[in-house]
Amino acid sequence: MEHNLLSYFGKILLQIIWDFLYFPLWWYSAGLVKTIRGIGRFYHNEQVSLNFFVWLKNIFVPMYGQYDITGRLISFFMRLVQVIFRGLLMLIVIIFGFAFLIFYIILPPAILLAIWKQLL
Repeated sequence: MEHNLLSYFGKILLQIIWDFLYFPLWWYSAGLVKTIRGIGRFYHNEQVSLNFFVWLKNIFVPMYGQYDITGRLISFFMRLVQVIFRGLLMLIVIIFGFAFLIFYIILPPAILLAIWKQLL
């Protein structure tokens, strides 16, 4: 069989049609799973970076081995400030992740709606 421009054009055209029809199925199945896993990795990396749970776990442990009442009070309040600050940062990361997920889910229908409005 001889390959020529027309035979390749037909294969390419079929592949383009298949990709166009398969895209919504992929976007809301495998693409969504991949995005959720990516957001999960993002959360995990941010938690490791901020060490929020380490600070929370050690909130009552005195810093620098200062076991007197002054050392304990200073350590507690310093760690409390750190836990509050890092907790707020983790909350921002969680809100950002959920906003990205909602944006990912809404994007294709929003684009189709915008195209439809332009055609009308």
